[in-house]
Amino acid sequence: QVQLVESGGGLVQAGGSLRLSCEASGRTFSSSAMGWFRQAPGKERVFVAGVNRSGVTTLYANSVKGRFTIARDSAKNTVYLQMNSLKPEDTAVYYCAARDGIVRLDDKYDYWGQGTQVTVSS
Repeated sequence: QVQLVESGGGLVQAGGSLRLSCEASGRTFSSSAMGWFRQAPGKERVFVAGVNRSGVTTLYANSVKGRFTIARDSAKNTVYLQMNSLKPEDTAVYYCAARDGIVRLDDKYDYWGQGTQVTVSS
């Protein structure tokens, strides 16, 4: 079993930055691929970014490439999502997820956090 706890969400103006954190517990963090997803009101949950177990391979949705950066710190069992140049359309609940194996762009992850709200005002 894996427990994931997100933090770092909040309200920010367009053009601003936020850093989300996701702390994992309950199993060996280093064996899990990690992903960030988001769900805007009335929309489906979608992939935002992912990182493989070693931290070397990262994947991003086209909508966030060049603005968001995912990174993991194995010493802290934590994965981060640095979000820069935020836009109102980035407003959503952001979820952290973990899975065995390789990082995926779909939602086939085994464990999910409770989510953290990000609101970007125009």
